[in-house]
Amino acid sequence: MQLGLPFEAHVEPPLELYYVRHRRARRYVLHLDADGRVRVTIPRGGSRREADAFAEQQASWIRRRLQEQQQAREARPAASADEKQRLRAVAAQVLPPRLFELAAKHGLVVTRVSVRNQRGRWGSCGRDGHICLNWRLVLMPDWVRDYVLIHELMHLRRMDHSARYWRLVADAYPQYEAARAWLRRGGPGLR
Repeated sequence: MQLGLPFEAHVEPPLELYYVRHRRARRYVLHLDADGRVRVTIPRGGSRREADAFAEQQASWIRRRLQEQQQAREARPAASADEKQRLRAVAAQVLPPRLFELAAKHGLVVTRVSVRNQRGRWGSCGRDGHICLNWRLVLMPDWVRDYVLIHELMHLRRMDHSARYWRLVADAYPQYEAARAWLRRGGPGLR
């Protein structure tokens, strides 16, 4: 004999979390990967138990963001292999000249630019002046793309994400906060 519940139980599927310890982190941080997994960064002195509690406190935010990510993915038509190849070629033609233009405007020297198929980041900057850019930058609005380029260029001045670094970004690109908000909302759907 089965006992029927007086109400329909609604159980959320478990979140797929993984943990990364970061010795320079000052607080717990959540990051949603393009594949739907959630990275929890544990700061120096933090514990896995505290990380679990933090993730549990943020569960509704995580689920909302995962839902937005899924909706963005469903709204975007799947690109064929030929279309992706064409877009990568466009990115290789468009992104480096724009990066060099912005570098010159800010008195910075870029030694090399690579356009790659990066999954987890929009760009990166090496200490040697080599900047790597994600080809998917060509899929976003120009003003957001310029923010990403400025973000990487400012790493030529400071190789961290300190308050000083963010002041450099703000001085070079005052609307950076709006661009970051766009990336949080629309960026996952581009990956």
